[in-house]
Amino acid sequence: MSRRRRGRLLDGLFLLDKPVGMSSNHALQRARRLYDARKAGHTGTLDPFATGLLICCFGRATKLSAALLEADKNYIATLRWGAETTTADLDGEVTVRAEMPFAITAAQVDAVLPQFIGTIEQMPPMYSALKKDGRPLYEYARQGVEVERAARHVQIYGLKRLCHTAQSLTLEVRCSKGTYVRTLAQDIGRALGCYAHLTALRRTQIGPFNIDAAHSLRSLQTAIAEKSTVDIDQWLLTGKDLPAELLPVNF
Repeated sequence: MSRRRRGRLLDGLFLLDKPVGMSSNHALQRARRLYDARKAGHTGTLDPFATGLLICCFGRATKLSAALLEADKNYIATLRWGAETTTADLDGEVTVRAEMPFAITAAQVDAVLPQFIGTIEQMPPMYSALKKDGRPLYEYARQGVEVERAARHVQIYGLKRLCHTAQSLTLEVRCSKGTYVRTLAQDIGRALGCYAHLTALRRTQIGPFNIDAAHSLRSLQTAIAEKSTVDIDQWLLTGKDLPAELLPVNF
């Protein structure tokens, strides 16, 4: 006899503000358990060090995953000058350092950024979930093996300098699906001749959905534990809340 699957038959999107230090799948499963949802999926991975918008799809809303994976994204990214790492972010080991002292000016940044707007070519990082011969690239990377991979074209719609110091830069990035912001940071550092890696990344938008409408795992836990007057099911976006172009015929 097959085991009966547990959980509620729940349909809708939950906009989660993923915390730092947690994988996307772990965050999704935490949200699924808190909602007691029988079926769940998400619409695009965030690295553990990154925060921000992770769209959790429950029940029939998993049919929207493909459309949201194709959607454009917005990020706030902080780059630190002076070094590249194995992962192109703060979690990796330093592979090369710039000669010191150095100081990058706002004028230098503004002169370089336009060359990264439009259609650009990126080499996918070895520390990524892309697969080669059925294995994700990060598995090869962890073994110290670098495999051949093809460059890909992505769209950068806009880069806005938000904050600048002599040692760091915070940018708003508007881009297409498939863009590696870690690779973008590394390439900007190389263009400036000082090297760079990401120290923070926050996803603020996926298609029509913005981080301002997202909820944290802590807010979910609090509402449940305190038996709050807040009905967490009201935080789910269902058919009436979603843009018509996202909805499959039978949703």
